[in-house]
Amino acid sequence: MEKPVVIRSKHDVFSLVNSGTVVSPRSLMIIFIALGGTFIDAYDFTSLGIGAVQLKAQFHLTAFQLGSLTAMMAFGALLAAFVGGYYVDRIGRLKMFMLDLIFFVVAAIAAAFAPDLGWLLVFRFLMGVGVGLDFPAALSFVAEYTGVQRKGRSVQMWQVMWYTAAAIGFIIILPIYFAGVGADLWRWAVGIGALPAIIVLILRYRYMAESPLWAASKGDLELAAQVLRDSYGIDAVVDAETVHTAKPKLTSVKEYAQLFSPRYRARTLLAAVIGFTQSMEYFAVGFYLPTISLLIFGKKFLLAILGAAIFNLFGILGGGINVRVTQRVGIRKLAIMGYCGVLVSLLVIGLLGQVLPALVVALFIALFITMHSMGQGSTGMSMGALSYPTEIRGVGAGFTQGVIRIGSILGFYFFPIILALFGLQHTLLLIGIVPLGGLIVTLLVKWDPTGRDVDQEEEDFEGGTQASIRSV
Repeated sequence: MEKPVVIRSKHDVFSLVNSGTVVSPRSLMIIFIALGGTFIDAYDFTSLGIGAVQLKAQFHLTAFQLGSLTAMMAFGALLAAFVGGYYVDRIGRLKMFMLDLIFFVVAAIAAAFAPDLGWLLVFRFLMGVGVGLDFPAALSFVAEYTGVQRKGRSVQMWQVMWYTAAAIGFIIILPIYFAGVGADLWRWAVGIGALPAIIVLILRYRYMAESPLWAASKGDLELAAQVLRDSYGIDAVVDAETVHTAKPKLTSVKEYAQLFSPRYRARTLLAAVIGFTQSMEYFAVGFYLPTISLLIFGKKFLLAILGAAIFNLFGILGGGINVRVTQRVGIRKLAIMGYCGVLVSLLVIGLLGQVLPALVVALFIALFITMHSMGQGSTGMSMGALSYPTEIRGVGAGFTQGVIRIGSILGFYFFPIILALFGLQHTLLLIGIVPLGGLIVTLLVKWDPTGRDVDQEEEDFEGGTQASIRSV
């Protein structure tokens, strides 16, 4: 009979989880349930793109109004990300998980029945609040549930979930389209998003527990030991003589200020730039794949749905490659490769799109999606979750998520307005400025959290600082 594992401090919990020796089938299942929120996020963000053409006609929207409608969810996510990241660190990952899904369920159903543009804007904003709360919690949770050698690839799985949700969304809508719902197709597309949200909510309530690293960092070793027993199958007990001391709470201002301290400012800059640029390029192109499909293949709406679904399959391919090679290559190098591939795609279409056959243009759009998903698309979210220790991981992920939403808002507005003025080729050529800027910064800032135990590095840094102070 094996002896129980005795927990005497938070370092014992950190060592157990970060070593990767406590992986169990249940813990892997919990990771996928956590990323289930990402699936819902992606579906809700892309669902409106399915019926954007019909929606524009039904509500007689201008290009600016359409941009405002698609960007409204990003506005909600922006607000919730900055606030939510703080509360993810304060009240825990699990409570935030349950709260954000309620937003998804209620807002999706309400948006489907929105009588006019004003109410639709309100409900899309509430959907965005759910997204902004979910991403910092989900990515922080996954980073804290896996060992150092699997953190990168586990967190990067969110990108595969995203494109899977986007592709499934287009496939699900096909039979509804053939059922002849007409101008109300967008209502079905948006409302169906409540169903996976309800399923994930039930699964989270049934199977998920709090992050053991978060519990330990707050001084609750009993809770951390319970999670190790329930989720990892480890017979963990807290030493009876251990003195429990909760770590003093910082104010939100001080927590966010830490992100810009000399120790973290370079990684914060890199996470923010990659997050901003990948988001702007994706939401200026990826979100409008149905519209782009219409421009490439013709004016049949069925072609728009099928084309967008096929394009998103390339996103799954790129995300899968990323997960496969992340630990070996590193997320920074993958971002650099992704930027280069995206730039090539945009330049070719922007300069030669008018003379190239439609199939060739489609192949370069597919290359754009593949390289984006393999590179900066995955890295943009993950950098914020992997670059900071547990105590400030929530605010780090939340800040990065907020910057990402600024990029998505600009992308939402940029594409329909510039497209209406200049056409597809010139619009994609202008978008090329965005990945070029991201590439330059990523080449200059040489930070990569892949394979690094940032919690242990933080302990070593604090220990060295204290020793230095004592020696003075």
